[in-house]
Amino acid sequence: MNSELYACVHAAEFPAQALLRLRTDLHTQPVAVLDGPALQEIVCSLNRHAVRRGAALGMTKLEAEGLSRLQLLPRSFEVETAAHAVLLECAAKFSPRIEEASDGTGCALVLDITGTELLFGPPEKLAGRLRDEMATAGFRVSIATSANFHMAQIKAAATRGITIIPAGEEARALEKLPIASLALTEEQKGTFASWGIRTLGELAALPEVELVKRLGAAASDWRALAQGVARHTFQPIEPEFALKEFYDFETPVEQLDSLLFIGARMIDCLVARAVGRALSLASLSVDMALEGGRVHHLAVHPAVPSVDRKFLLKLLQLEMGAHPPVAAVVSLTFTAEAGQSTKMQLGLFAPQTPEPSRLDVTLARLKAIVGEDRVGTPALEDTHRPGSFRMEGFVVDAKPATSKAESPRMALRRVRPPHPIRVSLHALKPVCFRDGDSRFEITAVYGPWRTSGCWWSQDGWNTEEWDALAASRNGEMFGCLLVLDKLLNEWRLEAFYD
Repeated sequence: MNSELYACVHAAEFPAQALLRLRTDLHTQPVAVLDGPALQEIVCSLNRHAVRRGAALGMTKLEAEGLSRLQLLPRSFEVETAAHAVLLECAAKFSPRIEEASDGTGCALVLDITGTELLFGPPEKLAGRLRDEMATAGFRVSIATSANFHMAQIKAAATRGITIIPAGEEARALEKLPIASLALTEEQKGTFASWGIRTLGELAALPEVELVKRLGAAASDWRALAQGVARHTFQPIEPEFALKEFYDFETPVEQLDSLLFIGARMIDCLVARAVGRALSLASLSVDMALEGGRVHHLAVHPAVPSVDRKFLLKLLQLEMGAHPPVAAVVSLTFTAEAGQSTKMQLGLFAPQTPEPSRLDVTLARLKAIVGEDRVGTPALEDTHRPGSFRMEGFVVDAKPATSKAESPRMALRRVRPPHPIRVSLHALKPVCFRDGDSRFEITAVYGPWRTSGCWWSQDGWNTEEWDALAASRNGEMFGCLLVLDKLLNEWRLEAFYD
């Protein structure tokens, strides 16, 4: 017995399947795909509902428009490239050795499934699981398994459903297939037709020597293919894993609801692909190609990697609402960054952290209300500017916080915004100040500490800081930070010492 075993996955009418994969609303509608230069477009692919309506390959656009309720879509090679990557990922779940065997408008992948019985069972069981996996991703495929590479490829392209060919019965399985199943030119097909050769079984029965004399050395390869004994050197490809989805609209779209309808399906596909590799979506980038050639970019960054479809769609909806595109959208590109889901073990007395999905939605809504630069985690900047900080994205840290016993230290509590005050000086030092109607005597003062910077720009600073110990009228003592802004010539109460 031959130890080799192959499974061919063939997706017929791939241009149409690639476009309909994300358009669930058109799955039950007759659809034809147009290709070619303007005014010379012809039907290059169509679904089975379009065939029932009378559509056919090679039909002109004018002829196709004459058919009732036939949806006409322009061909998109970008959509086909993205769909091909998804098809390849689904196949890679069953075998790491895959060879490209596509021809024409059909997309075909041949998997080397030798020795996979312990993982997926016999060939018929593997083929069933493979077909279900492709159906989940949005593809209708035919599958054929055989010990011969070319046998599996030809049978999958010529039949529908699942075909299991036992070893030694290759010729019998091919004998009724038409001669057009081979990659022949029109002239070669006409030659066989004039001889009365219409099936592969009739071709396999011809004498090899006489066949080569009349048609050349290539005729020996055709005969070997018809008999199911042609040999092949397997050439596996190495696909690159990338979570990316693309959709090209036939007409520009302005409504956000329409964009979210397609975006929901694209998110579903990205999540399904990530889950297949035990991954989550750590971030989601959306590039919208607009009319006029501009690109509108959006980014969604969950606090923790997630595979919750509704949660990611809600974040995208809030992000689109806060930053809507300024023109009609021509195409959508979703790119996700994969991450690992983390499980956080809380201590018995540790404070309860918020649920990540609710936290992200709350943060997104706050950003839409007060602005993105006002929500997040404050981070100190590397500068001498007093109190300078920036807002960074809030991230839940899965690592438990560890604290060491330290001696008590004085804390500085900033006043936001600083209070303008009136200061009395003696010998160039503050001796008292007024905050509104209240008067405070300064019993001790230290300073000044002078800082300045960015004198060449409008946001420069030139300040003097004084640490003061002040007393109110009732004798209450407190420490505070007084600042003199020399550029504005004003005093401010900026902080208290605790």
